[in-house]
Amino acid sequence: MQAYDKIWGAIIYMRMTVKCLSVFLSVLFVFVAFQFPSLAQFESAAGSALLMEASTGKILYEKEADVSKTPASITKLMTLLLAFEAIEKGQAQWQDLVPISEKAWRTEGSRMFLEVDTKVPYREIVTGISVVSGNDGCIALAEYLYGSEASFVRVMNEKAAELGLTHTRFQNSTGLPEKDHYMSARDIAVLSRRIIEDYPEILEIESMTEYTYNNIHQYNRNPLLGRFPGADGLKTGWTTEAGYCLVGTAEQKGIRMIAVVLNTESEEQRLQTAQELLNYGFKNFEFTQAVSAGIAVGSIPVEEGKEKSVPVKLDESAEVFIPVNSKDQLTYELKLTTDVLTAPVEPGTVVGEYVISHEGQVQAKVPVSTALDVEKAGFLELLFIRIGKFLKNLFS
Repeated sequence: MQAYDKIWGAIIYMRMTVKCLSVFLSVLFVFVAFQFPSLAQFESAAGSALLMEASTGKILYEKEADVSKTPASITKLMTLLLAFEAIEKGQAQWQDLVPISEKAWRTEGSRMFLEVDTKVPYREIVTGISVVSGNDGCIALAEYLYGSEASFVRVMNEKAAELGLTHTRFQNSTGLPEKDHYMSARDIAVLSRRIIEDYPEILEIESMTEYTYNNIHQYNRNPLLGRFPGADGLKTGWTTEAGYCLVGTAEQKGIRMIAVVLNTESEEQRLQTAQELLNYGFKNFEFTQAVSAGIAVGSIPVEEGKEKSVPVKLDESAEVFIPVNSKDQLTYELKLTTDVLTAPVEPGTVVGEYVISHEGQVQAKVPVSTALDVEKAGFLELLFIRIGKFLKNLFS
């Protein structure tokens, strides 16, 4: 009986120990997640995924981000970039009439239902590509700008190289399945950021929830619109090979996120993974004021001056985008381009930079300059300075 009681007591003790350990680990995880939100990450269900803060280009989450995938209609972002560039270069005007060829009319997949041998305003074509992912509009646009889709695709690839999209190759303007047609999640995010920065008006079009052309009413396929706060773009895609894809963007409190999810299994999973990424970014990161302009951050020696040194100040203020509640983890380093200045020294002379880092990663670099002027010493002062320097060198 005593042996039984001892065994039972040992079992109870072990169960209590395991329970206490479990509670301790749970509390520790919550503490770490609160103190270091960037560590509290997750495993996205998407085949490839990436989250970027748009103004800085900072990557907040990535999974298989440099693996080339079939992008389906996300391809159209490059088509749209070239469409907007053509307007900027004077190659096309919004009111131009775009002729619709039989090839454009016969294009399969999502369409805006253009009719052969008609002419459609350039703006209408761009809207149809943006809102309802019109493949027929892509062909018509390509032929109008460069004579043929093949020539347009050549320009697409040239632009991809110019933007540094190293895991991207285009074979058509639509994203319809074709061998050796691919993009990576990182390349898609970089392209999306470029088009938003250069042509923000695209978001006014991409955020349209419905569109009617040729008396045919269609809805925008982007599931984030009207559902996720601040969502106003950008592009969805689907083919059997690509799965369900989405590059979504949203802005909240002046912060814009770009989320890319590729190769998800269903429309619902595509929506959930995109929302998960965007929520992670908005809830766990923030802009914070790191330094203010005009603050003195050190000094630099001055030779042959009436003063032996001159203070250096920050020329600019700097905000950094970091995990919430982690401002106290910022580190600062003054990097001067010279060890000493020679009088006379004028105020505002740039002498280096102030480097702001977080967890070993540089967040900002602020130029620093002299805060005051330092006049050259007079004859007698210079004489005593040089005698003193001579004696110092002599005895050292």
